[in-house]
Amino acid sequence: LQGIPWHPWTLAHAEKVWRAGRLLFSHLVSSCPGLIRDHKYHLRHHRHCCSGKELVDWLLSAGLSIQTRSQAIGVCQVLVDGGVLTHVKQEWHFQDKDAQFYRFAEGELTLEPGAWDTEELLEALAFLAQLGPDALLTMALRKPPAQRTEDELELIFEELLHIKAVAHLSHSVSAVTWAPWTNHGFFAVFSQGDKGTSWYIIWKGSVNVVTHGKGLVTTLHEGDDFGQLALVNDAPRAATIILREDNCHFLRVDKRDFNRILKDVEANTMRLKEHGKVVLVLEKNLQGSSSSNQSLSAGSSRYSVMAGTPDKILEHLLEAMRLDATFSDPLDTLVGDFLLTYNVFMPTTQLCRALLHQYPVRPSEGSEQEKAVYSLSKRQKILRLVSQWVLLYGPLLQADHSAINLLQHLSDFVSRDPRLCNLLRDSTQDRRRNRTQGLCLGAPVCLPRSSQLKPVPKWGSLPEDPGSPVPLAGWVLARGISLTCPLPSPVPYDIYRADHSCLTVVLPVNASVRDVLQSLACQEGTHGECMLVKVNSAGDKLGLQMDTIGVYTSLGLNERLFVVNVQELHTLTPHPEQLGPTVGSSETLDLISSKDLANQLTDYDWNLFSSVHQVELIYYIFGQQTFPSATTANLERVMRRFNELQYWIATEVCLCVEPGKRAQLLRKFIKLAAHLKEQKNLNSFFAVMFGLSNTAVSRLAKTWERLPHKTRKLHSALERMLDPSWNHRVYRLAIAKLTPPIIPFVPLLLKDMTFIHEGNRTLAENLINFEKMVMPNILFCSPLLAPISPLRSRAPQLLEDPQALRISTCSEQSLGGRSPASTRAYLQHLKVIDNQKELSRLSRDLES
Repeated sequence: LQGIPWHPWTLAHAEKVWRAGRLLFSHLVSSCPGLIRDHKYHLRHHRHCCSGKELVDWLLSAGLSIQTRSQAIGVCQVLVDGGVLTHVKQEWHFQDKDAQFYRFAEGELTLEPGAWDTEELLEALAFLAQLGPDALLTMALRKPPAQRTEDELELIFEELLHIKAVAHLSHSVSAVTWAPWTNHGFFAVFSQGDKGTSWYIIWKGSVNVVTHGKGLVTTLHEGDDFGQLALVNDAPRAATIILREDNCHFLRVDKRDFNRILKDVEANTMRLKEHGKVVLVLEKNLQGSSSSNQSLSAGSSRYSVMAGTPDKILEHLLEAMRLDATFSDPLDTLVGDFLLTYNVFMPTTQLCRALLHQYPVRPSEGSEQEKAVYSLSKRQKILRLVSQWVLLYGPLLQADHSAINLLQHLSDFVSRDPRLCNLLRDSTQDRRRNRTQGLCLGAPVCLPRSSQLKPVPKWGSLPEDPGSPVPLAGWVLARGISLTCPLPSPVPYDIYRADHSCLTVVLPVNASVRDVLQSLACQEGTHGECMLVKVNSAGDKLGLQMDTIGVYTSLGLNERLFVVNVQELHTLTPHPEQLGPTVGSSETLDLISSKDLANQLTDYDWNLFSSVHQVELIYYIFGQQTFPSATTANLERVMRRFNELQYWIATEVCLCVEPGKRAQLLRKFIKLAAHLKEQKNLNSFFAVMFGLSNTAVSRLAKTWERLPHKTRKLHSALERMLDPSWNHRVYRLAIAKLTPPIIPFVPLLLKDMTFIHEGNRTLAENLINFEKMVMPNILFCSPLLAPISPLRSRAPQLLEDPQALRISTCSEQSLGGRSPASTRAYLQHLKVIDNQKELSRLSRDLES
């Protein structure tokens, strides 16, 4: 629907675009006056214009911090959308071509000489560059499907992945007519009883669903859809959709295209049946998307596993996988998807039984030679799959008796077949060689591993060296090593009594509440009914069930465990340490430069992050109802650290009484955030920025006024990354430009995975929804997992707007009063106030 205008900007935004356009035009006229001239093309004269290609070339060569051609095209598209730049034929799509000509609105853009400076121009360009990606996406949506390029289709598809209404649909859906639709003062989108002609998805804003008799039924927000029912049933609209706010934006799909989606999905779907029941569903993927699980089959088509029974998914995997397949292959992710998520739908005992059942299978048809070749290939694939399984999970499998039993059986089988022994020897050499190459090149290696830095203690069993042959394999298959099942590594539990005295017991990380109480009873000889209670700094109490596991590692910020009897429960009060400090550490921070703080923070954060096994994210999202015996101790430490850094910022600012020092502290934290962003430690960057956004800090107007103008501008530039609109699109675009190693914004990663989990059923029509299992691997694949610390392997930095980059590099000199060891110790033992009421009280005392 090309006749529908699209107005995504507020009036303030439109004015800023015009101001930026005036600055850019003035710079163009003064630096390259010959660019705007008369052109003759196909016997037509175009006066006072420039070609699209010339304008893009000038932006790239003018030293205005425009880094790529696509970034320059985005800037030009913003100018076209804002009316600053117009096509000679009034076309709305900016084209980077010699034969497409554009004019500036010269009468409205002329500036008086000296009315602008270079710094203002750079800020204006940074603003236009920020709007560029959204302008390109909107332009792609407005184009007819037949005119969309492959890049535009991929851009649309990536956006659709974050809209829950269509996240489950295949890549081909991005080719339909996604047309932007904006309300123009209409009270209702459609009314009950109207004929259904379109399917709508809310891009921005919200609507009310109203029916006759019932009134308001529900409210829909960004990402929700409506209008599907009337199209599926070919019936009148069942409700009235009323706008809740002005300037709502929707994506609209016409009925014809909606029906085509359904038909295309059905036409490309292959269902395999046994005994009259569907056991496996495959989808043909002619585009060969690299972000989905695929298997090469007949012809040149690729098939993605959509659903199936657990045994049939495994059987298909063994048929389709290559002998050199790896779980970290970015192009063929089937092995990685299966190994990472199999526990969701297939217990390890079932997987081991199925593999042992598949190992001796021989085909019933064919010559003896063909049968022998097939059997050897099947066994090689099973061994390859098991080797990748062991490499991915390592010692996490050591406590699983079924895994140990499988490996011992396979070891016996292999020892009787020299051809398989050679295969294992070769695969071990390949694995070592690939690891060495990966570390040399700084390439991402998706392994459960430690950092190359001095590691923090890990909670749970993880391999210490990803490249060495893990003891579980040894190779068990080749050497028949006898295995035992060690207990998880013990950790100290600090348990407090009602009188605030402390008891320490050493127990496994996955110990239950019952285990803790029994250990305390043995150590202290306590009698009577005791219970374990979790208490936070506000005094809130939570009694823990006897079967709850991992209670110590799951404690939140400033939470403690107390052991009490029922009579003592009402007398419990928080331990004084839980209340946080009463004096700030601004004097200590004065001796540490913001860059040194960032370096030490990133070192420690990387150790924490690299201790997290990928499967912990699966355990965390699906919860203890699915994995009752699993712990997510390392992931919970990362989350607790994120919260700790937020409150550390607020605590230090609110405890700094002297206004001048408080302003210096605020300035240091802003520069700390800039350095963290440059080092690609995005998790701590967001934590620091959220701390600065805490209401107890942001309300200190007099303190903020003391900051230099450049520091305030730096803070504003950094705040752009926090924009939550369109599902944190600014952040997603920024992280897409980075190469590993990266520490991502972990809370958003978990939010995305939760969105996938809750928006898609695990079981549909008695089949496993395997398409759901693909998404987690996409989310935390290569950009998030890399071999060494960002401080030890510098990759290309995150592109900043020029003002932020220029200010952030002008850090204060390190004063040398604090050694790296003492700085590290300080940052690893932060004391914070996490009670927001107390922070607000302190803030009011500073500036009432």
